[in-house]
Amino acid sequence: MSSHSRFIRGAAILAVAGVGVRFIGAVMKIWLVRVIGDGGIGLYQMAYPIYSTLLAISTAGIPVAISKLVSESVTVDDYREAARVFRIALLILTFTGLVITLLLYFTAEFIVRISDNDPLSVYSIMAIAPAIFFVTVMSALRGFFQGQQYMFPTAASQVIEQIGRAVFSLYLAISLLSWGVEYAAAGAAFGTAAGGILGLLLLIVIYYRRRPAFMEKLRAQRKTRAQPTGLIIRRIFALAVPITFGSLIMPLLSLIDQLIVPGRLKAIGFAREQATALFGQLTGMAGSVVYFPNVVTLALSMSLVPAISEALVLRDRALIRNRASLSIKLTVLFSMPAAIGLFQLATPVTALLFGLENAGAGYALAYMSWSVIPLGLYVSTTGILQGLGKTITPVVNMALGGVLKAALAWYLTAIPSLHIGGAALGSVIGTSLAALLNLYAVARQAGWRFRFGELVLLPGLSTAAMAAAVSLGYRFLVRLAGSSLTPGFAGGFATLGAIFAGVVVYSVSLLLSGSLTREELELVPRIGPQLVRVAERWRLLR
Repeated sequence: MSSHSRFIRGAAILAVAGVGVRFIGAVMKIWLVRVIGDGGIGLYQMAYPIYSTLLAISTAGIPVAISKLVSESVTVDDYREAARVFRIALLILTFTGLVITLLLYFTAEFIVRISDNDPLSVYSIMAIAPAIFFVTVMSALRGFFQGQQYMFPTAASQVIEQIGRAVFSLYLAISLLSWGVEYAAAGAAFGTAAGGILGLLLLIVIYYRRRPAFMEKLRAQRKTRAQPTGLIIRRIFALAVPITFGSLIMPLLSLIDQLIVPGRLKAIGFAREQATALFGQLTGMAGSVVYFPNVVTLALSMSLVPAISEALVLRDRALIRNRASLSIKLTVLFSMPAAIGLFQLATPVTALLFGLENAGAGYALAYMSWSVIPLGLYVSTTGILQGLGKTITPVVNMALGGVLKAALAWYLTAIPSLHIGGAALGSVIGTSLAALLNLYAVARQAGWRFRFGELVLLPGLSTAAMAAAVSLGYRFLVRLAGSSLTPGFAGGFATLGAIFAGVVVYSVSLLLSGSLTREELELVPRIGPQLVRVAERWRLLR
């Protein structure tokens, strides 16, 4: 398999797994909302940003550093050095994961008190703490496999982790609901730890199955002088520390909402319970839907770090430029229609996912939908810059975006006509600034050039055709089903039908407009040649 095909295959495997993971997570969130309500989801979401922030600290960017350093070693067939990097990083992550797990558990009450959150959220924070240890250790194994551009273990462990999380979260939430909604939310939070245990066990099994083949290559290589342990640690942290700050940015943006939004809602007259429920709509409902399309860009980002690192070691500037251009193009082709579609169907989608009684979250989703494009571009370009060793650049860019977001969230959320819509709008504008700065950095570092026709005009025309199909399809199907089905079933049927129509029209429009070329279709793992034959049979390729 060529290096370029291996990169695309890895991204595709992670994307498929990511879609599965997000689907499972969405189903879990839907049922969780129905079980514990928006107040319970609000308590659950008050624990999750704290968990995400501390998880980013405990991993300290080391998995990405492992991926990059292992990739560099494997590219020059130095398996002994790759193994040493992994062992040292695993020890570091095991220690930090354990320390931060204990720290979160024993300071949960203090965290709730200083953040002025609902006091009942303390149970969710304590319940989610053990997940940090298991997910931290798991991230070391994922980084080791990703550095070899072997993405299956990461993908499989993500799916198993999410299934375990969903099953245990729902089971514990239902079992503990009779004790009170705060205990049900805590049970749901503990499901994250249960999923982490299952994912870690799977990775350990895969590691020991592949270890003999890796050790055989290690023993066969020529003896080389090993780098001092101290130097390896310094190299790991030289990469990890900037990436840590970058990893912290996204959870910190969630923390900004947690610290600002409920308080500003109460400042304009909402009661504590109303503020918690609205916060649940913004983060637990609209936020979870908006992050679903990001699976493709996350997959690209994880694949880009070792792929760009490999090209950098080989000093192949053309390969770096081509991979950067392809990833940005794929990000735009996926995120543009996703943003427009979510904006068009904001209320129907939230009603379909969370029930008619929670359709009000569509208001926040309509604003949040526009963040899909800049968020996708930020994530994919961050992978490019990390692969190039420019790990601090995305951190600075998102920090600037975060400052803008915080200022806008503070001001806009307190406008009564906007309330949580103002917080969502602040997120869109702040993320857009970070994405634009990242694109500028990629242009300078990788030689990427913005092409208006390829990235705006052709995808824009295809998206416009899709938007028309979605709008007409939804209206037609609502009328068709409205006379024979209940409002809930009619809305769900129309929403799914409109999405299907939009996907078909957009895909055909991309091929007819020349946005997707024959060569790009052939790169799709396994089914690429078949897609080309079908497209040629129907004369869809220009």
